[in-house]
Amino acid sequence: MLKLIDNPYLHQEIATLIVLLVYTILRISIAKVVKRFARLNEVLEHRTNLIIKYINLLLGILALISITIIWGVKKDQILLFISSVFAVVGVASFAQWSILSNITAGIIIFFSYPFKIGDRIKIHDKDFPIEGEIDDIKAFYVVLKTSDGETITYPNNLLMQKGISVIYKETEEKEFFD
Repeated sequence: MLKLIDNPYLHQEIATLIVLLVYTILRISIAKVVKRFARLNEVLEHRTNLIIKYINLLLGILALISITIIWGVKKDQILLFISSVFAVVGVASFAQWSILSNITAGIIIFFSYPFKIGDRIKIHDKDFPIEGEIDDIKAFYVVLKTSDGETITYPNNLLMQKGISVIYKETEEKEFFD
């Protein structure tokens, strides 16, 4: 019992357990909230799971950084490591900004939900206007099917930049007789 009290790392171990507990609770509760939101707005399950994966990744990174700080890694060393990782990723992949903007736009489209699969939309692009039915909404792009049967993939970040019209199907008005 005396060795447990003399443990010099007891505070770090307890703090690490608390961070892991908070991480687990946040992961479960945020997943439930996102699934409830998706159910209320009739969002497809694979889109919901994609958003949950993004949130879990962010929570995992934050938990890892917290545990690293708890165990005494100096902040300047953490910043040096993070900046080195971003420098390598930035040099290795020039398209990083485009990928991140498409993922961010996909998350915004998920939560703001301006249109859904099956809607017919018109993208107001001065040079290349597009009209088609939404076949699928992915993390990076939306799949449109034109009236000619052509399949078009349109990046999510461009959907956020262009004007979009949702074209509602005209319903025939019928007279009902008793």
